[in-house]
Order: sequence, then structure tokens, then C-alpha cells
Amino acid sequence: MKKLYILIPALLITLNISAQKTVFKQSGNKIFTIVFYNTENLFDFEDDPLTMDDDFTPGSEKNWNKEKYLKKTEDISKVLSSIGKKDLPAIIGLAEIENKKVLTDLINTNNLSKGNYGIVHYDSPDRRGIDVAILFRKDLFKVESHKSIPINFPRDTILTRDILMVKGKTNDSENLYVFVNHWKSRSGGRAVTENKRNYSAVILRKAVDSILNFEPKAKIVIMGDFNDEPTSRSIHQILQASNKRKNRNQRDLYNLMYDMHNLNDSGSYHYSGSWNMLDQIIISQALLDPEQGYFTDFEGGNIFNEEWILYNNSKAGTWTPSKTYGGNTYFGGISDHLPVYVVLRKNKR
Repeated sequence: MKKLYILIPALLITLNISAQKTVFKQSGNKIFTIVFYNTENLFDFEDDPLTMDDDFTPGSEKNWNKEKYLKKTEDISKVLSSIGKKDLPAIIGLAEIENKKVLTDLINTNNLSKGNYGIVHYDSPDRRGIDVAILFRKDLFKVESHKSIPINFPRDTILTRDILMVKGKTNDSENLYVFVNHWKSRSGGRAVTENKRNYSAVILRKAVDSILNFEPKAKIVIMGDFNDEPTSRSIHQILQASNKRKNRNQRDLYNLMYDMHNLNDSGSYHYSGSWNMLDQIIISQALLDPEQGYFTDFEGGNIFNEEWILYNNSKAGTWTPSKTYGGNTYFGGISDHLPVYVVLRKNKR
């Protein structure tokens, strides 16, 4: 993966969508599905001398190879194409992908190729070479600009994933802002690494405020693997994303996964006998308004947890995500995380 890391305020792109032919003809589409999925190390099988990807090469202890890579790519595409049942997702946010090549291979699978997906991706400074990215259906979303927001921890040399921000228009010309995150892991201890996730929350909140300052009713979707819970200080206090349903103002963010985790004990990641809601979708207030185009409601968050992407974990005493690896042991599963998603809809008029 060739690393190119340039700080720029925004990179504008123009898409000639009218010339694109697609299987889906949905100018009158009433649903708009947005998905986030941490893919658990979607690496190709080639050695990149610029990153620490040696574990995912044929000569490694993991013995990662072309056959395993193709199986994982197909499995991930099957999961993504199964969300929403009747139609492919409009926007897909991804974490733990190595480079643009794996994204290209993914959208060219049989399961996703009919979606005619575009890609927004930057190589981040993460030493392992894992990035975040966005896939978007060109018939449902037109990308107008995008940028990579760096997370440079003060007085620290640790490099982490950037935040990806995309601005675009839905197929009915609504502005939509999308952020994809993969915050610092808890490796080394949750308390030890908490300040780094708090710092990421500060950076993200500043980016959100920069939009709301000029567009108070902006439609914003924030998604990612935050490596924190909805009730964590980083999410609840600093980012100001909660489950508040009354006395709300336009700057409050609503966490679609908050009540799912705290009331229903649901989660997207299983660790040490308990469910964690590390993967979340957070929205601005405008997306809770049914009178203005696409919207959702307070219970709009979903976890895709079909039995075929789980395994009966006898040690945990429950069904948990079917992971690809446990250490260097290959299990052949899809990912150790479950996808989360929201289906935006429009009132019929």
C-alpha cells in the first residue's frame, strides 16, 4: 500500500452520474440504508513493505493466503448484501480494511457488483495499515467532497486512523454528511487508553460543530467502531451523543444504539462474557424529523445478527460473532464484530 498523507481541507470531486448505467432505477426510492461494519482485518495477501502487515502474508504464522482472502471477501459481501433484504445499502462505512485494492475486490463480488458502488478512501498513518472507507451507490448518493481528518495525539507518537468525512446529496437532492471512525483500541487497558478516545471525540465534535454553525438543520450520520460504549465519557459527554428524547436542541446528537445496549443488553462485539456496543450509529436532530425528507425514529438503530454469521460459543454460553482468527488460529469466520445499520425512509406524499 503506497502511503500518501497530505493534509488538505477538502478534496472536491465531480461524478458524472448521468452517464452511469445501473440495475437500480430508484429516483423515487423511499428507503436509504446506511451500514457500518468492522471487517476484522480485511488484508490482501501481499506484503506491503511500508506497513506492519506481515501477519497477513502466506509465510506468516497465520498463513494468510489467496484462498482465505477470497473467502473472507465473499463472506463480507454476502453479509452486506443481506442487510435490508430487498435492496443493497446506499452507503457502507468500513473499518479495518487495508487498502483500496481490497475495496475494489469487495465491490466487484457477485453480491455487490449490481450496486455500482463508488469508493472514498484515504491511506491513514496507522502503522498496521488499516483504514476506514466509504462505499456508496452512485444511483442513490452523489459525493460532492470528502476529507481525511487527522488524529494527532498531543505529546504522543502513536499513530491512529483518521476520521473520514464525506459530504454529498441523496437521490432527492438532500445534503447528507457522513463520518466514519475507528478510534484507538483498548489494547493496554481501557483506562490507560481512554484519553486518546476522548481526544478523538473532541476532534469529531469540532468537525460536527463546523457544519452546524452554518447549517443548523444539517443531516449528519456518524458511524464507526469507537472502542467505547454509548455511556462512555467520549461519546456521551464530549461528543454529546445521548438518548435524550425531550427538551432537545439542534446541537444534540442522538445515539441510535444507546437504548439497545443499556435497556436490551445488545451489543456488536462480545468480550469476556459480555456484550459491548463498540460499533454505533449517531445522527443529528434533523434526521429525526419526519417532515423533511429522509428520517428515522428513536428506535432506528439495528444490529445485523443472523444466525449464519454467528457461532455457538460454548465457552461464553451464547452465540457470538464468527471471527476469522483467534490469535494465529484460523476459524474461517467473517468478523469478530457485527454490522450496525439504520434504514432512513421518507413519508409517502
